[in-house]
Amino acid sequence: MSTLFARLSAALLVIILLVGGGFYFIELLSTRMYYEELTQRLNSSIAMYVTGERNLIENGEVKTDALELLAQQAMIINPTVEVYLLDKQGRILGHALPPGVVKLEFVDLDPIHEWLAGDVKMPFKGSDPRNPGKYKIFSAAEVVHEGELQGYLYTVLGGQKYDALASSIRGSYVRKISLGAIIAIVVTGFLVGLLVFGLLTRRLRVLTRSMQRFTASDFDPDFKLNASQTGAPAGDEIGQLSTAFSVMADKIQEQFESLKETDRLRRELISNVSHDLRTPLASMHGYVDTLLIKNDTLSTDERRHYLEITRRHTLRLGQLIGDLFELSKLDSASVTPNLETFSLAELLQDVTQDFELEATKAGITMKNEAVRDPAMVYADIGLMQRVLENLIRNALKFTPRDGQITISIDQKPNHVSVAITDTGCGISDEDLEHIFDRFYHANKSEDSDSTGLGLAIVKRILDLHGSRIIVQSSPNQGTRFEFELLSQKSA
Repeated sequence: MSTLFARLSAALLVIILLVGGGFYFIELLSTRMYYEELTQRLNSSIAMYVTGERNLIENGEVKTDALELLAQQAMIINPTVEVYLLDKQGRILGHALPPGVVKLEFVDLDPIHEWLAGDVKMPFKGSDPRNPGKYKIFSAAEVVHEGELQGYLYTVLGGQKYDALASSIRGSYVRKISLGAIIAIVVTGFLVGLLVFGLLTRRLRVLTRSMQRFTASDFDPDFKLNASQTGAPAGDEIGQLSTAFSVMADKIQEQFESLKETDRLRRELISNVSHDLRTPLASMHGYVDTLLIKNDTLSTDERRHYLEITRRHTLRLGQLIGDLFELSKLDSASVTPNLETFSLAELLQDVTQDFELEATKAGITMKNEAVRDPAMVYADIGLMQRVLENLIRNALKFTPRDGQITISIDQKPNHVSVAITDTGCGISDEDLEHIFDRFYHANKSEDSDSTGLGLAIVKRILDLHGSRIIVQSSPNQGTRFEFELLSQKSA
């Protein structure tokens, strides 16, 4: 009983037995009622016929001989008839049965009155004088003498002989045929049900085996499952279940591969973070040790030089920690862009002014071509400022003295395109496809101040805005970063 097929088969067997048994008993009951109604309709006038033949009561005296004679005549018509003579109160005055077999003294007159009124639904039953508490079909008529009601003639149509006869033929071939037919129907229905359940559960078993194979495959990406493997047409519920499982298996495999990739990136992140943290910490530790060991022999300029180097490494370490914290918030979906309409030209003007002094010291020219067009966009102004700062800082880092950085805007029907172009060293094709990876350094120098997270932050912010950044670069010719934002009109 542990399988679905066994449980369904047991349930089907119980249901068929109950239905078959119920049908059998209903058949018995309906057959009995049918013959009772037929008998009562055929003999409905027998009491009236008997009373019309003889005077049964005269001056209050029962004519026993006449009653016995009429009872014999009635039994000739129907051998199962029992004749009783009643007074006006229902007392049994006489009958033609052996002594001691009649158990009642009175017969209930209500059924008799209803019968005589003619408004009854057959089979209609009254008291059985020989069996107290039981009821049988009957016929009744008034006994009248000289126009006055003397009593009633009460004839039971299904007497003891009827019961004995019914018992004797209960095992007859007709009953056996009926019982055999019912048993045949029950067995046939059960076998057909088993066949249907077998076909249904077979498909479920195939689906179960497919699920077990998928589980045993340890989420093998090469494992493929489709509805045809389960033997289930796509239209019914089992086919839909198979399709749903196939989709679920694909999603589980995708998520499993994503988890593996996430775990690989996590290990890579830990390795990179450890390396990037270890480098400034080691440098800081070295210079601090030098200051402690040679403090008495160092000149003021040497001590200041060591302290400035140490400070530069602490700044780099603080920037790295800040970028890591910012990128983790962006990746965790805890940052939701606060979208609003603002002038991108004004934001570019403010950001450019922040870098003018640094650019002047480095001998780099910054050219802002976006001052004439307000370029209204729909975005998060704080996050867009962070994007522009990272891109301009990145351009300053790789643009040599006497180079130029150009910031431009191109107004399109539904978007505003922003481009930041420099005349720096450019990016090789090998490095170009990795520049948005975390901790990736195109400049492999250990003295680089880059955390390797600036462009990763830029890409993540633009992903939150549904924008894609495009990079064009050639070694020793410069680099161009371009992205688009929704304009005020399309927002």
